[in-house]
Amino acid sequence: MARQKPISLYRNIGIIAHIDAGKTTTTERVLYYTGKKHQIIDVHDTKDGKGSTTTDYMEQERKRGITIQSAAVTAEWKGHQINVIDTPGHVDFTIEVNRSLRVLDGAVVVFDGVAGVEPQTETNWRLADQYNVPRVCYINKMDRIGASFAHCVKGIRERLNAPALLCQIPLGSSDEFIGMADLVANVAYIWASDDKDSTWETVSFEEARARLKFGSTVDNDWIDQLPKLREEMLETALAMDDDAFSHLIETGEHDPVKLKECIRKGCVTGKLVPVFCGSSYKNKGVQQLLDAVVDYMPYPGENGGISIVDEDGNIIGEQEVRDDAPARALAFKVINDQFGTLTFCRIYSGVIKKGDTLQNVTRGKKERVGRIVEVQANATKEIDEVRAGDICAFVSMKDTETGDSLSDPAHPALLERMRFPDPVISVSVEPKTRGDVDKMSTALYKMVKADPSLRMEVDQETGQTVLKGMGELHLEITIDRMRTELGVEANMGKPKVSFREAFGQTVEHTYTHKKQTGGTGQFAEVKIIFEPGEPGTGVVFSDEVVGGRVPREYIPAVEQAITKESRQGQVAGYQVLDFKARLIDGKYHDVDSSALAFEIATRACFREAQRMSKPKLLEPVMKLEVVTEATYLGDVIGDMNRRRGSITEQGQKGTNAFVQGFVPLAEMFGYINFLRSATSGRGNFTMIFDHYEEVPASMVEKLMEKEAK
Repeated sequence: MARQKPISLYRNIGIIAHIDAGKTTTTERVLYYTGKKHQIIDVHDTKDGKGSTTTDYMEQERKRGITIQSAAVTAEWKGHQINVIDTPGHVDFTIEVNRSLRVLDGAVVVFDGVAGVEPQTETNWRLADQYNVPRVCYINKMDRIGASFAHCVKGIRERLNAPALLCQIPLGSSDEFIGMADLVANVAYIWASDDKDSTWETVSFEEARARLKFGSTVDNDWIDQLPKLREEMLETALAMDDDAFSHLIETGEHDPVKLKECIRKGCVTGKLVPVFCGSSYKNKGVQQLLDAVVDYMPYPGENGGISIVDEDGNIIGEQEVRDDAPARALAFKVINDQFGTLTFCRIYSGVIKKGDTLQNVTRGKKERVGRIVEVQANATKEIDEVRAGDICAFVSMKDTETGDSLSDPAHPALLERMRFPDPVISVSVEPKTRGDVDKMSTALYKMVKADPSLRMEVDQETGQTVLKGMGELHLEITIDRMRTELGVEANMGKPKVSFREAFGQTVEHTYTHKKQTGGTGQFAEVKIIFEPGEPGTGVVFSDEVVGGRVPREYIPAVEQAITKESRQGQVAGYQVLDFKARLIDGKYHDVDSSALAFEIATRACFREAQRMSKPKLLEPVMKLEVVTEATYLGDVIGDMNRRRGSITEQGQKGTNAFVQGFVPLAEMFGYINFLRSATSGRGNFTMIFDHYEEVPASMVEKLMEKEAK
């Protein structure tokens, strides 16, 4: 079957933002205006459990009014197919944004018009930078009291360091917000009402300036500056094309089609970030945002393909997005429920049909494509084939996990993997009844397989099952989803912090392993220098032995032993981070030496050397932002200091005050309860893992006692 629509008419976009900026509300409006829905459900109407927005269909999402897992929907706009992924804004679910951005061609970043750039927006922006994803900005909630377009634009330029290009300017703000001036089209749009089917009037800038007078001086200033702002926009955009820019400078004229081409070129290459505004809740600006997606966002492959890597992750080529190439796809998400497994994939090249066999190159296994479905949030529609640029789901794949590469078996290729954060918090999990032990283990395995930011292990000493994740909410929702999706109930223990350890100073240590029990013995001697490394450098091993003092065949055993032993340090049994191990000398015996003997010697050498180095205990430190009324700020700051926190910034955010700083995770459990009582329920906070820091010597014993309870 031939391609139904040229690839240039496809857009794969994600909607990303901080929690509560209006991503799901915007997605609901997109579906309504593209004809996919005939009614709009608002997020705050879902908490009674009777209704649900299209993308927030899980019970946990409806109860809390937040997005927990990214959901894909498909819509048509002006002849273009737009695949939209609505992603979570809560820090505990950053993994969902991470894996969505990996496979998308563009992103709409939604900002709260009052709060501006918020911590999770910064995290998501960095992820988009990491994956080289073109973006447009949409400043939402311009109808709210305290909304400030200028504050948002300043944050985008200064905090995100983004080359913002103003394409729209709001007409009014808060309850006077009635539309926007389009600097590209050189006209203003004035809405008749807030109704979802309201029409708008298109008028010239001159008429808008004559007709509109607002209560706010700032809003009136924006209208007065329209000619100047348009001139700035033209110069910045047309600078993408030398001829067009020269023509503008010489004649003062430009070609409107060329102008859009230049903005598109700047957006696709990341040299420009177009900025739009509106109020999704009041149904203003969403249609214009859809126009911007069609006009400025790249089609699949326009911004390059995906890197092909070797087994060590080194880039060895690039796969272009083409139908006439071997089939290659990346699995970016796995969903499990009682009815089976859905493996979401982005097709990078070739054509995949029902009944085809694919090679899972990551795991060296074959997978048969039984059914292919197009996903509309929690509904599916069967399709017969998918092509380069498509996003789909394969049903009931057995061995494929998030990040795996699927290929034509005759042309296997490993596609660049995603990078996932390490968990910072852990809880013990036990089944509600004794008979559910096996069911719980199977359910946990499925949850971990679907979410790479979760880890499961069994504590060897206590026999407890331990689940690790990104935050209290992340773990709580995982346990709740096991109940609703897999029918398994479990109890969750008290959260524990994932501490780390580090070498305190450089140590040179020699260890000799000798064992003689009749017959062939065991002998190995290693001399290793252990040096503390810079944060983030990981475990680095170097072989500096000369003259064959340790035979080549035993070196891998030494390296492997160091890697294994670093997983359990000598202070409290936590993973040892960031050090360099230099094997400088050793001895062997022709008969008694073996790889096992060298592994035993190295592991003992590591343990003794770490104890001798005055080891440090490291704890995860979180970046915290609290937004509340100014009256309560003193109490919040005092409490942060009591929690061993440090304040980095404080100021105004719309009508509220905010404070930012760093606080150890160990001090933050149950923080929401303090904040609610201290601010009469008016404060909210965001917490993001930032770095590991040494625990003060006086606190080590106290923290370890607390953890042991």
